[in-house]
Amino acid sequence: MSNEKQKIIDQMLKMQKEFMEYEKSGEINSQNYWADDETHPAKAYKQKYDQLASKLLDLAHKEKGSAR
Repeated sequence: MSNEKQKIIDQMLKMQKEFMEYEKSGEINSQNYWADDETHPAKAYKQKYDQLASKLLDLAHKEKGSAR
């Protein structure tokens, strides 16, 4: 596994742990997570996580010589 992929995975795991803490504290719930409120921190979280997941997928495909 490439170092770049591992860094992305580590960042995603960190974000997941942070998200669980937000969820436990009541700052984020399923309703505001799926809402399109641009001012809520969940919106930025989803965008960043999606970017990381997409980049990880691209790197994995490149590593295997495949395409999505």
